[in-house]
Amino acid sequence: MALGVGGSTAEKELSKLNSTRDQATPIDVTEHLSRVSRLRELMKQNSVDVVYLDASTSLRYFTGLYCYPSERLHGAIISADELFYVCPAFEEEKTQAGMVVEGGFVLWQEHENPTAAVVDCIFKISASSNPTLALDDQTPFFTVDGLQNASTKIKIINGGSLIAECRRIKSDNELSLLKQAKAITLGVHRSVARILYEGIDTREVQDFLDDAHIACGMDGRSTFKIVLFGEPTAYPHGVPYPQTLKEGDMVLIDTGATLHGYHSDITRSYVFGEPTNRQREIWELEQAAQLAAFNAAQIGVACSAPDAAARQVIEAGGLGPGYRVPGLPHRTGHGVGMDVHEHPYIVQGNDLPLAPGMCFSIEPMICSYGEFGVRLEDHAYISEEGPKWFTEPGKSMDEPLGF
Repeated sequence: MALGVGGSTAEKELSKLNSTRDQATPIDVTEHLSRVSRLRELMKQNSVDVVYLDASTSLRYFTGLYCYPSERLHGAIISADELFYVCPAFEEEKTQAGMVVEGGFVLWQEHENPTAAVVDCIFKISASSNPTLALDDQTPFFTVDGLQNASTKIKIINGGSLIAECRRIKSDNELSLLKQAKAITLGVHRSVARILYEGIDTREVQDFLDDAHIACGMDGRSTFKIVLFGEPTAYPHGVPYPQTLKEGDMVLIDTGATLHGYHSDITRSYVFGEPTNRQREIWELEQAAQLAAFNAAQIGVACSAPDAAARQVIEAGGLGPGYRVPGLPHRTGHGVGMDVHEHPYIVQGNDLPLAPGMCFSIEPMICSYGEFGVRLEDHAYISEEGPKWFTEPGKSMDEPLGF
């Protein structure tokens, strides 16, 4: 079956899409409070007095409060038994309106040093005269520098491992949101395939991805939208120029959006028209590598195991070895949740054992610079029985999207 011959228009496809947002349940206050409790357990185990969360996804993960990062300091301070939100004084009402987990406030005026206000709060709520402060690893350097200069009595450490310990194991509620988000984006992919025609511009497809994700009830436009035709499909993160579609081109579309803060992220590759033997050979090798990685993702094995399994298939097909191209030039997968890339990473050297609740992409892309590339990306999670797909992978070169 040749792809891209449906003849449907963007307007017709958009009219078929319906929002399923009301079927998705956002994370509630009870779960946020349990996350804060878990963080406090880890703080105690690691002799950490206070954790600072910047305006990052970790702030939203633990407290439910969404703040976009800027030059003004917004965040939260968590101790063994207290929680304070830090924000400019003129943002107090807005922050209160967005709160899910109750807390106090540390306010600062425009002419004041906000990091000094954070340090003052730390000394008030800590029992130690030399407290250990674990920082959100997404905290910008200017904030870290300000905290270091505000006091020499505070021991500042990277809190990334504490935060990752909480975030990398997903709850049933999180798994449900991720599954719904990915199902929506797979549906968007199917709509995209039906609007392709010879001469369409990659920018037209990107605009459609935005409109379709909004129509389906995602939080907003696509958070990313890589659309590639022909030879540029060989470059994993695309090229800085648009392309127009030609008969026989490989098509690669990698896109996602968020649903109540949780990311979808799916890539499909297929040929516009009839594939050549070479295109079919590489597509099927990619499919085999993706399946090998999935089968290797068993409870208790290292996060590096699926990467090794995918590379073994690709190298047996005469490509590589290692990161050489033609072959797989990057890791096989990444964790996903409130960030599109987060722990755990499916990559050589990561000895962290896979455990129930971990979620990650499986995308061992095959790149042949100057020719074309094939990436099949679906996401999996570790259940109590082993790996399970969020979305079913493409069936074949002729049915990459289930039709």
